[in-house]
Amino acid sequence: MINANDQVRVVTWNLEHNGHERDGATDRWHLAMGILADLQPHILLRQELTRANMYGMRAVYAEAVRLGVHMPFLASATPESANPTGVYVDMALFEPVQFFEHVTGMWHPICNPVVRLKGASKALSLASVHLCSFDPDLRVTEAKRLTTLGKPGMETLLGGDFNSYVHFEDEASSLPDWATVQDRTHFEHRTVDRGGKRVSDTRPDRILAGTHHGRPPIFTELGQHAASLGVAGALNPTSSLWRTDQGGMQRIDRIYATPQIAAALIDLRVIDIPEVQVVSDHCPVMATFSLNRLREALSDTAPAAAAA
Repeated sequence: MINANDQVRVVTWNLEHNGHERDGATDRWHLAMGILADLQPHILLRQELTRANMYGMRAVYAEAVRLGVHMPFLASATPESANPTGVYVDMALFEPVQFFEHVTGMWHPICNPVVRLKGASKALSLASVHLCSFDPDLRVTEAKRLTTLGKPGMETLLGGDFNSYVHFEDEASSLPDWATVQDRTHFEHRTVDRGGKRVSDTRPDRILAGTHHGRPPIFTELGQHAASLGVAGALNPTSSLWRTDQGGMQRIDRIYATPQIAAALIDLRVIDIPEVQVVSDHCPVMATFSLNRLREALSDTAPAAAAA
């Protein structure tokens, strides 16, 4: 059993259009806030904070209030998308250090606050990510931008909607059978050419969590890591809950961490309760870390972690 006093819970969630309808109704948003209140995340990585930058960021502060004593960070909307990324951080555990925004095109800038866990000496970089939905090559650019958060000496935790697939062979059988996918646009958005054949786009995951020439990955993909620890359901699909013409649900919402941080992971769950299906086409993903081990990982005397 996980000690409730030794937990840091991190949730990533793409809440479709921030739970707002075109007519202004917010019933889905209120239901979503109830789900998050039950999960009690210490770090929340959000995607599709639709138009949350408007009206003095009213929607952002409303969400922060519903979460408790959380500090919000919001990346910019763009002419291409009114759905920015954001991060909420529990101020009882973390102190803000810096805030950065990484712009890789006209799609979603990466929301990147840097915080310090109270009682730890090293900073922790956080990033909420929503990779491009329509351009596989832009996703590669975005993934390579994220690698700058994994430079030697940095500790980072990032998550979001990657709009692409994992490269690990044990999950290859679950990838879409593109011959049966009815949505022709989706086929163009999610496949790349490999040796004259169109295959599922796994390049962002390979960039972030792949090895090369025997060298370890920059980040550990926490679903795979949790599965290696024997966590049941760690590789469950996350999206799409609402579409039936795109080849079945896939694990496109993921969390990555530098190996030192990943070593503190104790649990990972895809939250696929019935209420989620009403609220969004994506399931939240929650990673739980040992607070004590995370604090040790963020100390100046922490030993180097083995590659997960």
